[in-house]
Parts: sequence; C-alpha cells; structure tokens
Amino acid sequence: MSQRKHNWFARHKVLTGVGAVALVVAVGGAVGAGGGSDDKSPTAAATKETPEKTEKAGGTGETPKDGKKKEKGLGDGSFQVGSDIRPGTYVSTGNKDGCYWERAKDASGSTDAILANDNVTGASYVTVLASDKIFKSSDCQDWHLVDPKAAKGAPKATLKGNGGMFKVGADIAPGTYKSTGNKDDQCYWERAKDASHSTEAIAANENVTGTAIVKVGAGDAYFKSSGCQDWVKTG
Repeated sequence: MSQRKHNWFARHKVLTGVGAVALVVAVGGAVGAGGGSDDKSPTAAATKETPEKTEKAGGTGETPKDGKKKEKGLGDGSFQVGSDIRPGTYVSTGNKDGCYWERAKDASGSTDAILANDNVTGASYVTVLASDKIFKSSDCQDWHLVDPKAAKGAPKATLKGNGGMFKVGADIAPGTYKSTGNKDDQCYWERAKDASHSTEAIAANENVTGTAIVKVGAGDAYFKSSGCQDWVKTG
C-alpha cells in the first residue's frame, strides 16, 4: 500500500495591480487509482457516466445505443497529456476538503515543474493545455471534459460561499453579489478570465473580513469563492 503524502498550500493572497497571487505548492502529490463518486453540485457543463470500457486520451468509453460516445470521468492519479488525457477544459464538482490538482511541465515531481495547482472545496474548472506534460489529481471527484459547444445552463442568483469555481453564464448570472458576515480574512473571491489558474488569468481578487460586494461581468469567464458566506445577487 502506498503511503499518502499531504499537500501543503499557501492561502490565496490579494492581487494588487500586476502583483501575483500566491501559488499553491504541493510537497508531494498523492497518486492513487480510481476515485470520484457521487456528484451533487449543480454544474451545467458536466454529466457523469460510468461506461464499462475506456480508451486513452480523455477517457472515452463505450458507444451507447444513441450512437454518441459518453465520457468516463477522470479519477485520481498522474496523467500524461496527449496520451492519457487530451487537452481541454475539465470540471470536477462536489469536492470536500482534500481535493488537489496540478498542471505540470514535466514528470520530475519538483515544485519547479508546477505550472498551476489548487486545493479545492466544491467545484473547479481546469484548462489542460497541449503544452502541458502532466495533469495530477488527488482525492477529487471525477473530472469531465467540458463540451465547448454545450448550451448555457440556468445560472443561479444565490451561490455557496465555499462552492469553489462557477462558470459565468452557466453556473452564475452576471451581476452584483454580496456576501456578509465573513470573519478572520478567510473569505477569498476571484474573477477570472479563463480556467488556466495562472496569475495572468486573474481579473480581480480579494481576501475579505465582513461584507464583500463584487460585480461579476458578462465578460468574466469564472468566479471563484472559498471560505465565504453565501453570495446573493443584489443587482
């Protein structure tokens, strides 16, 4: 039985001007086999399927009666981009504390190889680039490839404050949101331009004590919330 190593990560820091958000650093990624189960978090982009057979490069499963192939979710482990997982944007929902993912430029396992990573509660979207070499996932619900042609969902006007990452126009409607009663600077929010999780992708972010008010624009791609009280749309 392999020994599980715990991931260490820094709290998000506030981006100011062209400053940087602190990178989540993994001391050791836990890599197991399988993973992912019941998904209770509503996300328009993902549909769980459990086909009996899988293929490489994205986990494509058997062809059902309707003639359309269903995607089997990607579980825990390390995956080689281009052979085990194809480039694209993936979503994982319903995560409890402990979910960790990582995009890496090589398989050395060193911190210098990390391109982006995060510890997730709730949902997360991640764009795996063709130039990435490795994608790692530990203790997360299954990852599903997002169909870029999929129709938009029914955006919510009330959001879980610890819900993770929301796709604007699908999970969250554009508008002004308020979260009240936050304590000890533990509430973190972020408006993002894409799901790369790079510093350049951050449009704005903040650590909040007390009341937070954020305007999510139609031009934003994602909204992230961690450790906050629930958000309510006020305008």
